[in-house]
Amino acid sequence: MASSISSTPSQNASTNRRVALWLFVMCGLVAAMVIVGGATRLTDSGLSIVEWRPVTGAIPPMSEADWLSEFEKYKTIPEYEEVNFGMSLAEFKQIYWWEWGHRLLGRVIGFAFLLPLIFFAATRQLTRDLSIKLAGLFVLGGMQGALGWWMVSSGLADRVDVSQYRLAAHLSLAVLLFAAMFWLALDLWPQKKIAAPEKFRIGALALAGGVFAQMVLGAFVAGLRAGRTFNTWPLMDGKFFPDGYFNTPATFHDLFETMAAVQFNHRIGAYLLAGAAVWFYLAARKARYEARARLVLAAVGLQIVLGVWTVLAATPVALGLLHQAGALIVIASALYAAHGLAKN
Repeated sequence: MASSISSTPSQNASTNRRVALWLFVMCGLVAAMVIVGGATRLTDSGLSIVEWRPVTGAIPPMSEADWLSEFEKYKTIPEYEEVNFGMSLAEFKQIYWWEWGHRLLGRVIGFAFLLPLIFFAATRQLTRDLSIKLAGLFVLGGMQGALGWWMVSSGLADRVDVSQYRLAAHLSLAVLLFAAMFWLALDLWPQKKIAAPEKFRIGALALAGGVFAQMVLGAFVAGLRAGRTFNTWPLMDGKFFPDGYFNTPATFHDLFETMAAVQFNHRIGAYLLAGAAVWFYLAARKARYEARARLVLAAVGLQIVLGVWTVLAATPVALGLLHQAGALIVIASALYAAHGLAKN
């Protein structure tokens, strides 16, 4: 990576803007990756490719013989035997294309990050500190690819689906990567910050952390397909605390392994997040920071409406993906609000 370079303030500002714009584009690509990943989940496509071939896997089947070969590999896993037994080659192609597209987009993101990074470094436009941060983001991206295969591998032998724990880990790292790139882009983009008390700044960061936690809870809902059960609101099949929250005998793992538990937890998380957003907005009005706080409140409110609609409709693909996109908007708005605060 390039070392520190001497340049005028205007040159530094211009470079920072270019790097920030590139990072904002990368955030958009990561968001698309998360949404396509959600589509592979909702369409039951995630196990259609049973091998991890980082290089040769970029080329899809090109002949009927290739397709039959991929189909035969799929027939060896439990999901085919217990869920999709007897499916046609045409039906297999439908789920295959979703998973192949998801993996291809991951490769595109890797090159979209690496090539500009090499350019900026080779032309000595990066300070040492910024070079280290960008290199760290690239490493995180590589880890995300490996984590994705670790998730897929959990569904190839002893179960018909991927582990919800590994799915949650995979989504968590994607969201952390999105958040880190977005925050760094905001660091590089010129903006006026508003002085705020320490408690308020900590509260803003805690709100963003709460959004992240809620997204992780949502990953468990997706992992167990719990959004297609308890399709009533505000109660869950007529009860506030649903039947089936714990197994018999009850264990701590039930919190993440029963459909009733993961959906209830996600609902409660939404209510807590709504309360936090209202608090943040009211506190921001006193601190003359209302505009960004209003954005957070609007994003959270819209996301809750989408969430309720999605549950009532038993999670159709389109609404499920809208809800996932909404979550990214919420965390981006929370990070934007927190980043605009300076020490008082």
